[in-house]
Amino acid sequence: MRDYVGSGRPVIRVEDVSKAFRIPEEQMHTLKERALHPLRRTGYNTFKALEGISFEVKEGEFYGIVGRNGSGKSTLLKCLAGIYSADRGRIWITGRMSPFIELGVGFNPDLAARDNVVLNGIMLGLSPREARARYEHVIEFAELEDFQELKLKNYSSGMHVRLAFSVAIQVDADVLLIDEVLAVGDASFQQKCFDVFNRLRDEGRTIVLVTHDMGAVARFCHRALLLEHGDMVVEGDPDDVANHYLELNFNRDAPAPQPVGAQWSGSGAARIADAWCEDGDGSQPTMFRQGDPLRFCARVEFVDAVEDPALSVAFQNEDKVTALVANTAAEIERSGRFAAGEQAVFSIDFENLLAPGRYLVIATLSRLGRGLELIDRSDGEVTLIVKGTTAQGGVVDLPVHSTIERSPSYERRGVEVSS
Repeated sequence: MRDYVGSGRPVIRVEDVSKAFRIPEEQMHTLKERALHPLRRTGYNTFKALEGISFEVKEGEFYGIVGRNGSGKSTLLKCLAGIYSADRGRIWITGRMSPFIELGVGFNPDLAARDNVVLNGIMLGLSPREARARYEHVIEFAELEDFQELKLKNYSSGMHVRLAFSVAIQVDADVLLIDEVLAVGDASFQQKCFDVFNRLRDEGRTIVLVTHDMGAVARFCHRALLLEHGDMVVEGDPDDVANHYLELNFNRDAPAPQPVGAQWSGSGAARIADAWCEDGDGSQPTMFRQGDPLRFCARVEFVDAVEDPALSVAFQNEDKVTALVANTAAEIERSGRFAAGEQAVFSIDFENLLAPGRYLVIATLSRLGRGLELIDRSDGEVTLIVKGTTAQGGVVDLPVHSTIERSPSYERRGVEVSS
């Protein structure tokens, strides 16, 4: 989270805002249906999109709004933009506002880029002269120099996003409302958008961002709000809000990932009677924080005498990718002899470097000898949920140390080049 350096003067104030939509139980789509049934009354169901939403956004603050699909994020942003009127409550916004909410809104598909840029700039508050003067900057940022004369109906969705975002940031608005449509852009354009976010925040602009990217929330936002089914769940520190979002997202009733690979049949000399995960304090929470100590434990009951058993554990993510494998034999090759009727708890400790998400834990009990003798296997009895906001895109997030050394000159292939 970045430190807030704004004036502290509220520029957005939302008080007890509620919004609901009426959904007809039966729809008449044609004039013939209306003529044949002129007296038919259509019943309606009420869908609550927002209920009792209240918050403030201060001048120069980067404010995030997060939530699962259908939680009311986009409805709230449209109420802020004036597209929807609230059924109850009040909204105050101070200063010029630039909304970037839906792909293609305000664009005429039968016009080329220049006409659309000028028209959108005027609608967002620029004078015709200002809109024309900024056209080259808009096209350059959107990287659409080769498509200026092409009608927008022939643009791809990514080209639409680049053009719309480029227009929005050229308006010099005091308040920017940005929906998650930025996810349509490619990786390089998203990085350009993030660079713009940094610049606008440094300039003291106020930004309200709706997103599913918890990394962006933790990286940019000063504060954040989590919505669920139209209600406020939590508001405040972005890391806390992101963790609550992950808890809602991964604790939903969803099937755990299923293991892939061959079906094993063990010797039955012992069985894994119980398995669980612990944190550093020995407790068994429902979610484990990224970077904290983690211990996997398995209680084994021996049916027959077994010499030198070893426990292996694999963590498999929702994409069925094995993210981590560990084996007790790496440290304890000769675990000893266990008699029939004896019990033992095997445990493996490690720092939790798994990326945020849900994992299936697959435990295998075997005996090392001339080959690998499988004794028992536990598939899917333990699932693990990791929460965190520092996902880098891999299956694990390793702690790294980075350095940047600035040098007045360097040599490349024997040629000295001065900076």
